[in-house]
Amino acid sequence: MGSISYREAGVDIDAGDELVERIKPFAKATRIPEVLADVGGFAGLCAVPQGIDEPVLVSGTDGVGTKLKVAFLTGVHDTIGFDLVGMCVNDVITTGARPLFFLDYFGTGKLDVGVAERVVKGIADACREAGCALLGGETAELPGMYAEGEYDLAGFTVGVVSRKKIVDGKRVAAGDELVALPSSGLHSNGYSLARRVLFDAMKLGPESKPDVLGGKTVGEALLAPTRLYARQVQAVLEAGVDVHAMSHVTGGGLPGNLPRVLPEGLGAKLRGPWKRPAIIDLIAERVEEQELRRVFNLGVGFVFVVAKEHAARAMEALTKAGEAPLSLGEVVKVPEGTDFEARVVFP
Repeated sequence: MGSISYREAGVDIDAGDELVERIKPFAKATRIPEVLADVGGFAGLCAVPQGIDEPVLVSGTDGVGTKLKVAFLTGVHDTIGFDLVGMCVNDVITTGARPLFFLDYFGTGKLDVGVAERVVKGIADACREAGCALLGGETAELPGMYAEGEYDLAGFTVGVVSRKKIVDGKRVAAGDELVALPSSGLHSNGYSLARRVLFDAMKLGPESKPDVLGGKTVGEALLAPTRLYARQVQAVLEAGVDVHAMSHVTGGGLPGNLPRVLPEGLGAKLRGPWKRPAIIDLIAERVEEQELRRVFNLGVGFVFVVAKEHAARAMEALTKAGEAPLSLGEVVKVPEGTDFEARVVFP
């Protein structure tokens, strides 16, 4: 009776080992002083930074949803890892935390080392931009679990903030100003609707170039990487701005995310208009405005809620950081019990 190898069962140990060796330089490039061990061990080690009074660890985890389907369709895998870091880090920094490290999970039916390498390089690029270390991760080859050529991604990040400096929304008050940062596109939310509209209803392909996209293909517009806001948040905090809350605008858009940091009885009255990404305008040809607001970020990726007298300082700090901030609106009183999404009033 012949023996059966693990490779014949669908798992290539050598390919996994090769991937680890390929990604070690990527991880090394993200190393921060607090990291105590290189990639390759059973666990990652990272010290809590010195000089932080009563340090509190802040964690977040996420994926990139069906944006992966666009990567599979186009064969472009260089930026989807960047999205993964953005979705996790942008959540953690809403507390005022500095992101420390990131870990990823890559699961696939048959490991393509080249594809996985490009994905992890995107993760490492984002970690460098966010100032955190790629501390480790897990690559799983799971025959029969995924369609051919497909994979799944998940990520996990940990940050740290002084207990006295936690930004939690408790001090938000009527009259506070909303200062926002633009998004680069859909980021990593709403892709099930976007794909249904663009590919199924409008019969476009990833190489289509509708006039509204200004020369870009549909695939390029959909794969625009999620913006990272860690450096911008740090710039605002270091400028001494009195930040009462911060919101990462993800799935649910502004109506589903701004109220998460507003105490009961308060809402947001938005000003407008602001420039929306062209891909939103294209999708809007088949989707009602109310639905667009509930699904997509509409060009707003991150919102600071600041004391009214500090709004100008926040705008100045962000402008010096190379941003084009938006004066998005103000916090207003709303009746107790107002529906969650109704607490955000569009212009």
